[in-house]
Amino acid sequence: MAELNEKMQVARLTKSSRLGKSLVGRRTFIRNMVALSLLPSLTWAASNRKKKPRYKIAVIDLMILKRQKLSALPLAKEIGADGLEVDMGGLGTRETFDNKLADPEVRKQYIEKLKELNLEICSLAMTGFYAQSFAKREGVEKMVSDCITTMQQLNVQVAFLPLGVQGDLVKNPELRPLIVERLKMIAPLAEKAGVTIGIETALNATEEVKLLKEVGSKAIQIYFNFSNALEGGRDVCEELKILGKDRICQIHCTDKDGVWLENNTRLDMKKVKSTLDKIGWKGWLVIERSRDANKPQDVRGNFGANTAYMKSIFQPV
Repeated sequence: MAELNEKMQVARLTKSSRLGKSLVGRRTFIRNMVALSLLPSLTWAASNRKKKPRYKIAVIDLMILKRQKLSALPLAKEIGADGLEVDMGGLGTRETFDNKLADPEVRKQYIEKLKELNLEICSLAMTGFYAQSFAKREGVEKMVSDCITTMQQLNVQVAFLPLGVQGDLVKNPELRPLIVERLKMIAPLAEKAGVTIGIETALNATEEVKLLKEVGSKAIQIYFNFSNALEGGRDVCEELKILGKDRICQIHCTDKDGVWLENNTRLDMKKVKSTLDKIGWKGWLVIERSRDANKPQDVRGNFGANTAYMKSIFQPV
């Protein structure tokens, strides 16, 4: 009798164990089926998630005749650009730039419109220095400081600083010590803010490397201009290689006015892309000129064609 009871108990335990395993197996099966049912949705989401492009294309509010105007944003969108280089305003004899973005309400309008149109400000431009002397003009520190403040308010990482005609270090090499001194003066401002000041010079790439070493700050880099190299009889791709990816913050990717980029015979944009790929550079390519000489005022035609061409090379579908 005792032996029979023992056998019955073992049978019950065995049945219970099988039942438990069955329940566990059923739960696992259900979990797996749910996971499988979600897989197509997850795969679709992953495949449709937008990857950030390695290269982005921008136009310049000043060059599309909309300097510091909110209407530059919808026009940039219509042209097909990913973003806009926004000017800091005129300088003249003022203490600092005539910067409308210093007004909180104007900034708010810009921020809202940028979000609405899915655009970015790639850089702020201190083009007032094209005609002013960065080496000799009084109040340079305040001007650059005001630009950096606006950069922080708009979450912009790069400022464009052309050394301009009066700061041409090829024609005026005696200004080099003054320019280096002033770049060293503004560098800590940029470093503290975590932004980059991109300078445009008339020097070749080898000399620009030397200049940056003299300044000695990663916050001061080169804003490279294809036209300067071409006009100086230099090979754009070789210049890019000499500078390397860590010294170039942004690129003005056009030639002087005359023909559209797609018709330019002295600028091989496919070779440029290959060079930038090889040196590991990524960032904003900003369309400045390369307007059709017969229709220089045709903003939509000129910049629309150049933007479409740049995207066909740097953002192929």
